[in-house]
Amino acid sequence: MLQQLQIEEGEVPRMCLDLYREYGTTMAGLKALGYEFDNDEFHAYVHGRLPYDVLTHDLVLRNLLLSMPQRKLIFTNADRAHAAQVLNRLGLEDCFEGIICFETLNPPHNLDDESPILCKPSVKASEAAIRIANVDPKKTIFFDDSARNIASGKAAGLHTVIVGSSVLVPGADHALSSIHNIKEALPEIWEGEEGQQLEQFMQSNTVETVVLA
Repeated sequence: MLQQLQIEEGEVPRMCLDLYREYGTTMAGLKALGYEFDNDEFHAYVHGRLPYDVLTHDLVLRNLLLSMPQRKLIFTNADRAHAAQVLNRLGLEDCFEGIICFETLNPPHNLDDESPILCKPSVKASEAAIRIANVDPKKTIFFDDSARNIASGKAAGLHTVIVGSSVLVPGADHALSSIHNIKEALPEIWEGEEGQQLEQFMQSNTVETVVLA
């Protein structure tokens, strides 16, 4: 923003926060305001300064994910390179069927001066992810640590779990203070053949569940 877009240094922190709140990501907001820049260059610059070294293999989460019989996909606003880097650092690179990311929702031929960037927390982004994943939202659980993303996921018809919170937020069916407690909160994932028990659970009346670390 300083070097390429010539935005005043004193304005950058405020703009980053305001654009994130209004558009879902700073990048989406900058594009909406008419700033022109290369998407890959932006991602490489921003993610290239993240402290990936602090991430280490999470064997507990890995074992939980590998033991789940259901399909599992990543849905992120980040680009594919960042998602892959994080998964690799956590030792989870082979735990998911695929990644729905920035490039998935915003293919190059769809991006022009008139097309806004599609990203969470837009309900359209959640609906697009559902179509791309080819899933029935009524039979799909969406985990996220953002209250805004949970609300839009619920609006798109997904069963929702807010992660990193012990308090239910609007649109959340469950709250997990730690993702490591998933088996305590949703044992139905592992019960029954191919998670049939989970499907029945999700189709029943919503039960508010809060699990503390």
